[in-house]
Amino acid sequence: MEIRNIAIIAHVDHGKTTLVDKMIEAGQVVNERDRMTGELIMDNNDLERERGITIVSKNVSVTYKGTKINIIDTPGHADFGGEVERVLNMADGVCLLVDAFEGPMPQTRFVLGKALSMGIKPLLVINKVDKENCTPEEVHEKVFDLMFELDANEEQLDFPTIYGSAKNGWMSTDWKQPTDSITPLLDQILEYFPPRKIEDGNTQMLITSLDFSSYVGRIAIGRLSRGVLKENQPIILSKSDGRQEKHRIKEVFVFEGIERAKVTEVQAGDLCAVTGIEGFEIGDSICDAENPEPLPTIKMDEPTMSMLFSINDSPFFGKEGKFVTSRHIADRLTKELEKNLALRVHDTDKADKWMVFGRGVLHLSVLIETMRREGYELQVGQPQVIIKEIDGVKCEPIEELTIDLPEEHSGTAVEAVTRRRGEMTNMVPKGERMIVTFQIPSRGIIGLRNYLLTQTAGEAIMNHRFLEYQPYKGEIPGRQNGSLISLEQGTSIPFSLNNLQERGKFFIAPNEDIYEGQVIGENSRAGDLCVNVTKTKKLTNMRASGSDDKVRLAPPKVFSLEECLEYIQSDEYVEVTPKNLRIRKILLKETDRKRSGKA
Repeated sequence: MEIRNIAIIAHVDHGKTTLVDKMIEAGQVVNERDRMTGELIMDNNDLERERGITIVSKNVSVTYKGTKINIIDTPGHADFGGEVERVLNMADGVCLLVDAFEGPMPQTRFVLGKALSMGIKPLLVINKVDKENCTPEEVHEKVFDLMFELDANEEQLDFPTIYGSAKNGWMSTDWKQPTDSITPLLDQILEYFPPRKIEDGNTQMLITSLDFSSYVGRIAIGRLSRGVLKENQPIILSKSDGRQEKHRIKEVFVFEGIERAKVTEVQAGDLCAVTGIEGFEIGDSICDAENPEPLPTIKMDEPTMSMLFSINDSPFFGKEGKFVTSRHIADRLTKELEKNLALRVHDTDKADKWMVFGRGVLHLSVLIETMRREGYELQVGQPQVIIKEIDGVKCEPIEELTIDLPEEHSGTAVEAVTRRRGEMTNMVPKGERMIVTFQIPSRGIIGLRNYLLTQTAGEAIMNHRFLEYQPYKGEIPGRQNGSLISLEQGTSIPFSLNNLQERGKFFIAPNEDIYEGQVIGENSRAGDLCVNVTKTKKLTNMRASGSDDKVRLAPPKVFSLEECLEYIQSDEYVEVTPKNLRIRKILLKETDRKRSGKA
């Protein structure tokens, strides 16, 4: 059977996962029962479904006209760029998906640049042509210009284009003539991507991805470049540092539909999963036991951001979580390292604190959110960017930031980014909206999304990708307003909250349990303010308790996890428990905070 390995790459929200879902349906892989739910088959964990983003790349296969097409769905967010890079090593070709209205975006450039530099041929799919005011021809021109800019060769520039709407389940070679199925795309894949020539020689497979199962341990995933892989076959694991270890394969699996199917033997060119090998890393090679010939290793993108993880030591610790001790958290972080490759964990001088390094706030917040859903309690500090010294100069990560927002708000965005040491590089009008491009230090992006959403009434769309390290740009002004801090432990009383309303915005609702040192609101001025919201009204014998006016409280501000991480200052933690997110001061007592300030 002929095999094609195709990766689907695109910017966030351009419809990768929806397209893969429709391809699965075209291949009749999924039964009717699974299809009834209306949810995307590929987004299989709760977080992916809720956020509507792909976090981990996934493999599925579709059999069409007697050819097996392995499809690899990749994430679109730059924070998961480590995933995309690896996965491209398994692909023989890429389907570049572009929105017919938005055109190529920052992440399109990032993933396409990676694919072209590896010599992979692209097939352009212009999606969402049923949108109002879309311009498919213009988008086609822009993609061509982008490829030219990214130094694509002649063969790569000669790419076919398919138009369609993945959501409505049709593809066509002409966008003005809709069809009723997705088969024109599958036909084009078979025609444009020739079957890979398999070299003769011994077994070779580069491990490009991994999975973890609590039953069989680590599972190595990759494309078998040549030779065969069988059950119980002795092999040599060639490490990236040149060491060679003897192992024996236990079981081999191939991808069939959305499942893994156990087989006795894998033919060259196919994607497979292998169990029974211990101690491997991404970029290691599985080679022949008699005559090992390792493949060139893959280099991973380095992390750009760090965060302090600690055990929960607040007065409310252990009330909601199942796993609260330092051993629990240390084991869980070690387990995460098994499959989350762009992550690093370093011990600190304290046994209950760890420095966790990742690719951005989103990358780390997905880990924290997963842990809290599993029943962990922990505290995390303010995200910090990693500063490097290059040739004796202090350097920091710079990102390319693209903001898409209504034209009337573009001045606000430029001002906000400039204040954070950003430099504008481009500004293009698009209908009634503006697309503004900046170069900005990674530090400047922390907290920017919230500010822009507030200023533009939720209209701004922000995307950023790591560019390079540049000399340090100087200080960036942080949050101007101070915090409102609880003076006592107890329950928040509506009467007290009402009296303190003019002091600022509250983050807590009435009758909520709070503790001393918890940040319960934002001060309307600079500097922190300690307030007591647990005071009840003193009643005298002159009047009844209900004779006053009714209390009218403004609704509290509710933060998501990312918003909390972006909001906190350097002397604050976010307390994460399965049911609550609280912001607190590191030192809970006011006297301790004053003492440390004077010291």
